[in-house]
Amino acid sequence: MSTLRDPVGPKDRKVYIRRRIIVLAVLVAVIALVVLIFVKPGSSGGVKDAAQVEVPSDLAGSTSPTPKDDDEVPACAPGSLRVEAVTDQTEYVEGVLPQLSLTVTNVGGDACSADLGTAGMQFAVSSGDDEVWRSTDCQVDPESLAVILEPNEPLTSEPLAWDRTRSSPDTCDITREPVVAGGASYHLRVVAAGVDGAGTAQFLLY
Repeated sequence: MSTLRDPVGPKDRKVYIRRRIIVLAVLVAVIALVVLIFVKPGSSGGVKDAAQVEVPSDLAGSTSPTPKDDDEVPACAPGSLRVEAVTDQTEYVEGVLPQLSLTVTNVGGDACSADLGTAGMQFAVSSGDDEVWRSTDCQVDPESLAVILEPNEPLTSEPLAWDRTRSSPDTCDITREPVVAGGASYHLRVVAAGVDGAGTAQFLLY
């Protein structure tokens, strides 16, 4: 009698294929389980989007510096301003009108604010003791204008043309009398922000 009633030999090829499929399925299931544990569904690699990012508490209320406004700049003390009379020429031939202006300089150490509008500005022309013309005699709608002056940065006003005539509050609506020329000497005196100009600017009329 043979002892090899149920011989053990090579299995059928289909059996091996089934076993491999089962092993692969188990391996895929294990990998999927690991992924679910460490990476939550819907996340993008653990990186937060813009709506999820939190601002550190010590930076949330911080803002960039803003420049000072006019209210934060103190008014200029009279002693911190230097005002000077300026003319575009020192001699004027017949028919040429003198251009009058002034320069304001903050001689203090810090920026300050001054009213450099026409309401606080005056130009006056005199010959000897005779004040022949003032810009305020027939001034219309004077205005205030706050200007911030940086230290040692001169600011010059727009030139004002003088028509070489005498003025007074009573001569605003009439033809005014011309002043003497022929080489006569005149002096320009100015006032700005309540400060009298230092000295005068001399010029000659021909």
